[in-house]
Amino acid sequence: MQSQYRVVVIGGGVVGASVLYHLTKLGWKDVALVERSVLTAGSSWHAAGGFHALNADPNIAALQSYTINLLKEIGTESGVDTGMHMTGGISIAADPARWEWLQSAYRTFQTMGIEDVRLVGPEEIKEACPLVSTEGLFGGLYAEREGYIDPSGVVHAYARAARKRGATVIEHNRVLELNQRPDLSWDVVTEQGTIQAEHVVNAGGLWAKQVGRMVGLELPVSPLEHHYLVTENIPEVEALDRELPMIVDLEGFTYMRQEQKGMLLGIYERNYQHWNMDGAPWDYGIELIQENIDRISDELATGFNRYPCLENVGIKRWVNGAFTFSPDGNPLVGPVRRVPNYWLACGVMAGFLQGGGVGKALAEWMIEGEPEGDIFGMDIARYGDFASNKEYIRQTTGQFYSRRFVMTYPNEQLPAGRPLRKAPAYDAMTHEGARWGSTWGLEVPIYFAPEGFEEKPTLRRSNAFDLVKRECEAVRSGVGLIDISAFSRYEVSGPHAEAWLHHLLACRLPAPGRTRLAPMLGHDGRLKGDLTVFNWGDGRWWLLGSYYLREWHMRWFEQHLREGVNVQDISDAVVGFALTGPDARKVLQQVTPQDVSHEAFGFMACRPLDVGLTRVQAARLSVTGELGYELHCPAVEHISLRETLKAAGEEHGLVEFGFQALNSLRLEKSFGIWSREFTQGYTAGMTGMDRWIAFDKGDFVGREAALAEKERGAESCLVTLEVDASSADASGYEPVWHEGRRVGFVTSGGYGHSLGKSLAMALVEPGVSSPGTELSTHIVGEERPAKVIAPSPYDPDGRRMRG
Repeated sequence: MQSQYRVVVIGGGVVGASVLYHLTKLGWKDVALVERSVLTAGSSWHAAGGFHALNADPNIAALQSYTINLLKEIGTESGVDTGMHMTGGISIAADPARWEWLQSAYRTFQTMGIEDVRLVGPEEIKEACPLVSTEGLFGGLYAEREGYIDPSGVVHAYARAARKRGATVIEHNRVLELNQRPDLSWDVVTEQGTIQAEHVVNAGGLWAKQVGRMVGLELPVSPLEHHYLVTENIPEVEALDRELPMIVDLEGFTYMRQEQKGMLLGIYERNYQHWNMDGAPWDYGIELIQENIDRISDELATGFNRYPCLENVGIKRWVNGAFTFSPDGNPLVGPVRRVPNYWLACGVMAGFLQGGGVGKALAEWMIEGEPEGDIFGMDIARYGDFASNKEYIRQTTGQFYSRRFVMTYPNEQLPAGRPLRKAPAYDAMTHEGARWGSTWGLEVPIYFAPEGFEEKPTLRRSNAFDLVKRECEAVRSGVGLIDISAFSRYEVSGPHAEAWLHHLLACRLPAPGRTRLAPMLGHDGRLKGDLTVFNWGDGRWWLLGSYYLREWHMRWFEQHLREGVNVQDISDAVVGFALTGPDARKVLQQVTPQDVSHEAFGFMACRPLDVGLTRVQAARLSVTGELGYELHCPAVEHISLRETLKAAGEEHGLVEFGFQALNSLRLEKSFGIWSREFTQGYTAGMTGMDRWIAFDKGDFVGREAALAEKERGAESCLVTLEVDASSADASGYEPVWHEGRRVGFVTSGGYGHSLGKSLAMALVEPGVSSPGTELSTHIVGEERPAKVIAPSPYDPDGRRMRG
């Protein structure tokens, strides 16, 4: 063991070994892995070792695909047999809605370019796996690149390949403390002495919690117990001349694979059980937890019905081991805000499936400054401090575990960890019928409904369709009010604030009393934000964006901070409402002594206003395409502001509306939103955000990359589609076809209630982007005609919002 390394990776499971390997693969040789026991001693050694192609997040599915490819290569490079069995796999559906979901998922895989999947019927399922009972099955999704590996072999393959490239692996040496030096490097205090490291990676697995606490972090992870059984030899398996495919029974909460001449059956039980929520004991290693058959009896009975041969065979062994889960089941990866040079690679529940992708992404991030793909779904910055609460972790990780194989519908609201954050007027809006969704722990109104109404989860248009239609009509014809507490708000001040914003944002800065749409780019030209910048004219600037990106954006701001600039997240202190519709000015003028006529308060202006008893920071903006005002107020005045606006709007038929209606209204204007049309995986040129870039203003982050894209042309462009759909609408990631060739994919979709049309936005090849181009897409698995239409099909000239 040396006394100094560039990177110390803490944890010798599959994820830590993968990080080590990828660091060396990208050129950093002076790196070490420190393991308290031996490699695999934690979750890795007892893992079932299966790998599957399915993931609800296409970006994470792409990293899983990378891992599967890497598993083939790492054995050859290292000389260690990884025991890879590429058996193929089938996810089966015994429910009509699940079968619809699989048909839709099949098309999503095509969007990602994964072609080795296909839909199969019960007969083909039975042919592929004679052991399975097809009673009640509607079909399945077959994927060629599924199977299983030898967990121990894979970990040792990563580690040996890393050693060959110059890395050091240190076993039997527990890390005791992490102390940061003034130069921001680390003293890694171990049982065998202190190591100085420029960077530290927490790949602690079951011990990630404790390794986080060494630097003052309370990570949102918890171990849960997980059962599987291995049978004695099964005569039907012995008689086969081939290996069985993996089977995932989505309604039965089980997965199955062949184990020698028997079967391995794993269970994701609904009656979940946490284990050592504060982290595993330090002396825990290659051990198991006592099985609890009673707790898994229902799922076990379903599994025995699905595989009747189990009734006549003995069980060789039970495995009940612990795995760490995050609230949404995805890993925790990346740099930690306010803890420089400390990186996470933990919470990786599916380590052998995602470990390769996690290692690749983190190594790219450390060495090159950004990961190649959009991995926000794994980024630790998708959580805030609220997620460190133990009860929140207990509820959300348990919910994910028990729903591991349960489909979540686009319109479904899950209960765990809720309600947590509420806008001050939450109770008053609930009394008026507000139904709530959640974003980053905050309750947001999705629509308003009469007492007793219950929305039914579906992939198609739900029974809330007419409620949303009513809200849209009210906004278009009169005036609507929507709670906008779920906007992030950052205040930028200081003597160098303007120069800093000039460098950070790609747009030209607005004049005092004005606002401007503000694309923010990474150094590679990909998007880092679709913000709105406010110049209040008194030395204060505001940036508004997506509420759930608060930690992500603050990390970015702080990474680029300079002397003379102060950035403060004021999202909890400042909330508000948006007043929008042709009668919005009439309502607002009733409650303010100031002139809000178009001449006095024009489009994209901002200024303080007295609204009733509340001094608001007002902006003339519109996401709906109608005349609109954003009214931002102190949180303690949120209730009274709503009461003032509601009273003034009564004679004008003011209607409160939610974000489902807002989605419909913004689609009719071709207004993109973050995580759909705009992500860190897309560039400004691809998404049309380059129209707001001031290329001639001087240097700004990402300018060279954006200029290069401008010169060569973007590889795809954002268009609006009219879809011939009757009972369902696009939701995102559906493939777009032109004459049988895939030319793009849907970014988001919905129904345009004002136009009476199913609409979608899509990224497509430039050659098929002209209005009038005939295309097609798949809606809930069914191919439907679509055509490119001119952007902003509702009020294309924007006269209503500018008037």
